Amino acid sequence: MTTIKDTAEKWEVRATETPFVGNKTSVRTDDVVMPDGSVARRDYQVHPGSVAVLALDDQDRVLVLKQYRHPVSMKLWEIPAGLLDIPGENPLHAAQRELYEEAYVKAEDWRVLTDVYTTPGGCSEAVRIFLARDLSEAEGARFEVEDEEADMELARVPLADLVQGVLAGDLHNNCLVVGALSLSAVLGGSGGGIDGLRPAEAPWPARPFEA
Repeated sequence: MTTIKDTAEKWEVRATETPFVGNKTSVRTDDVVMPDGSVARRDYQVHPGSVAVLALDDQDRVLVLKQYRHPVSMKLWEIPAGLLDIPGENPLHAAQRELYEEAYVKAEDWRVLTDVYTTPGGCSEAVRIFLARDLSEAEGARFEVEDEEADMELARVPLADLVQGVLAGDLHNNCLVVGALSLSAVLGGSGGGIDGLRPAEAPWPARPFEA
C-alpha cells in the first residue's frame, strides 16, 4: 500500500544566482540537475514564510477581512495573515500578533489547522494556518494600520457561507480557501475532529523554530 505523504528531497544545484532582491523576498535562479543528468534552469521567489489565522467564534462565524491586493487587481476576503518577519520566529507568536494587529482580537485556544506551500512551482512560501477559538477583544492600544491595511473591512461570516463562497468561485484567497475547507472537514469528523488537530507549537519542518 502506498503511503501518501510528502517527503523531503534535494536535487543537485550546479549554479545559483540572485538577480533580484526586494524588501521582503528575492528571486533566485538555480541550475538543477534532472534525473536524466541534464541541467534545467529554475527561477523562483524566495519567501520567508507566513502564518494565517482562522478565528472561529462561539457562533461558528469566522473573522475575515477584505483587503486590496495589487498583483491580482482585486479586493479579496481573507483571514488574518502575515509574514514571518523574524528568522526562526515561533509561528504561534507571529499568528497571535497578526490577529491582534489586523482584528484587535485575542484567542485562548490555538491549534494547527494545516500547513501548505502556496505555489511550490514558483515560490518557496510555506504557510501555517492556525485555528483560534475562545475569542475576545484584545487589550492595550490598537495597532496603527497603514497602506492597503488602512482600507480593510472586517466581518464575521458563518463558516458554511465561506465554504459555499469558495465552491461558487466567489472567494479566492489561498489561506481562506484552505482554512475554510479544512475546518469544515474537521467539524465533520475528519482526522478525529478538533481534538485530533496538532498542538499549536507542533514541529514545522518547512520553517523550523524554537518553542
